[in-house]
Amino acid sequence: MTLRFDDRVAIVTGAGGGLGRCHALELARRGAKVVVNDLGGSVDGSGGNSEAAEKVVAEIKELGGHAIANGSSVTDDAGVENMVKQTLDAFGQIDILINNAGILRDKSFAKVTIDDFELVVDVHLMGSVKPTRAVWEHMKERQYGRIMVTSSSSGLYGNFGQTNYGAAKLGLVGFMNTLKIEGQKDNIKVNALAPVAASRMTENLMPPEALAALKPEFVSPGVMCLVHEDAPTGEILCAGGGVFSRAQIVESQGVFLGHDFTAENVWENWEKISDFSNAKPYFMGGEQTGKVFEMIMAGMKK
Repeated sequence: MTLRFDDRVAIVTGAGGGLGRCHALELARRGAKVVVNDLGGSVDGSGGNSEAAEKVVAEIKELGGHAIANGSSVTDDAGVENMVKQTLDAFGQIDILINNAGILRDKSFAKVTIDDFELVVDVHLMGSVKPTRAVWEHMKERQYGRIMVTSSSSGLYGNFGQTNYGAAKLGLVGFMNTLKIEGQKDNIKVNALAPVAASRMTENLMPPEALAALKPEFVSPGVMCLVHEDAPTGEILCAGGGVFSRAQIVESQGVFLGHDFTAENVWENWEKISDFSNAKPYFMGGEQTGKVFEMIMAGMKK
């Protein structure tokens, strides 16, 4: 099976370099028309110009593809609306949204300022919410949409100096988990990527040998699977250096302690509570609530 995107239109945010550029180029190679969005700012979010986006558009056109550049900030309401309008004016539809734009302001929690915390959350989390919100009704009307958010191992598992980044990145998983439910009836599928790749945001964190093994080009093939017509929904794909895996939030079966228990009873049963041998993921919160009631009812019968 060859994954093609003929007659599809994709918006890729933060596509002036790194992962976003590779996603945009790969989509174009496979037939998609692409809107290359990039503010053109530095890694910490300062500054900005359209040069980077224009260069990627030129690359796509050299491949024989169709693309336009957009320099809107994903945090700016008017800019996001303009990006959507520009896309519809140029191509008439929006099928795919890849939320990739991001910045870093790494500091330990004791040293990070509230301004730095809010800005990182604003760009990563709200900078995905706003474009998604802007295309949502259009996708509902057309009964088709494929949306990807970009999470991170820092959000899934934590990383020193990245409380702001990690909070935003796990927040995107929560965002995806509800969108996958709300989008089902309208054929809108939503997935998350947790990439490991060499980029402007990682070039000072890894040695040259590691950077060479983690080219952003090694991630984009997985992205094609997340935004294809036959994509799954609600998945977290981890990708880096040619290694692909899935991450899940799972829950242990747990124990029912009755309705006459103390903190000491919880403490004494901690090992059973923490037994993940029968752990399972849930598609929605209601399933977890259902398990709780099943265990209460079964426990009451004893």
